[in-house]
Amino acid sequence: MATKKNQVLVPDHIYVPKHEIMTKKEAEEVLGKYNCKPTELPLIFVNDPAILGLGVKPGDMIKITRKSPTSGESLYYRYVVEV
Repeated sequence: MATKKNQVLVPDHIYVPKHEIMTKKEAEEVLGKYNCKPTELPLIFVNDPAILGLGVKPGDMIKITRKSPTSGESLYYRYVVEV
C-alpha cells in the first residue's frame, strides 16, 4: 500500500496487537476447546483497519495476540464478517 510521508498504517502501529489468520485446523481446535460455533465468537468486519492487508475474507477466524503486564500474552479470537 502506498502511504504519504509520516502516515502510519494501522496494522503497523505499535499499539495495534498482532492479528493473524488462523488455519482451518487451528480454528476447529479453538472452537472445540471452547465448545462454540464461529458465529458465537466476537465479530470483526472484513474492512477493519487492523486486518487490512492480511487478505481476510468473511468466514475466516482471526487470532489476536495482546501483550499484558499481568499475564504476559493474552489470546483473543474474532470471526470475520461482511459489513
